[in-house]
Amino acid sequence: MKNLSKITAVIILFLLISCKDESNKPKVTYEKPTQAILVPKKDPLQIRVADLPFQMPGTNYLIYPIADLSISGGSLKTRSESSANANEVNFKISNYSEYEITGYLRNMQFQEIGNDSLRPLSLKPLLIQTATYLKSVSDRAKQQLMAYTLADMDTNKDGKLDENDVKSLYLSEISGERFTKISADFQELIDWKLIESRNRLYYRTIEDNNKNGYFDKSDVIHYHYIDLSTKEWNISDYNPVR
Repeated sequence: MKNLSKITAVIILFLLISCKDESNKPKVTYEKPTQAILVPKKDPLQIRVADLPFQMPGTNYLIYPIADLSISGGSLKTRSESSANANEVNFKISNYSEYEITGYLRNMQFQEIGNDSLRPLSLKPLLIQTATYLKSVSDRAKQQLMAYTLADMDTNKDGKLDENDVKSLYLSEISGERFTKISADFQELIDWKLIESRNRLYYRTIEDNNKNGYFDKSDVIHYHYIDLSTKEWNISDYNPVR
């Protein structure tokens, strides 16, 4: 029994160290990988599926979220599936709250009402965590827009595109067209907010100024906004802490 207790203690310690190492991995790696990684590798034990479509209120487009399901022991699992339901097939890949789709999505397809053709949001690898319809500003500015938080580059060079990579901010029209990155490469999105009275999207990013691979108090915070009442989506910088 004493030996069993020692073995158990060693296993627990190993697991704690493993979890700590995972959480302490840098989000950006500046050294070149030993093998060139052109695009993140696709897991062969995954299949790509789509949820049933969503239609944002007052719009003329259907939106189909697309994500990967993991195949484990012949069954299918989503990333959000609980261990209690491990033997059940769960095909749900996204969630919807007011004007927002969330999940770990690999793409989205857009379909205009009355048209059978589908249009992908992007042709490059993505991991979309939120897709938000900017309804209040869309109504005022007379252009229907979506905002996305996502990872679009394997910034830590581990061969995977996941939530451990740098998160970016994008905009598009409700049709998925004009899909545009509005945060700088290798800058982590902190947050964003709509100010309806000015038709502006404000957002903050942090730059790894000391190039240590982490985003911390030693780094530089950048402040930006976009006037959504114009078609150009020009990025303006400001500094409220001068």
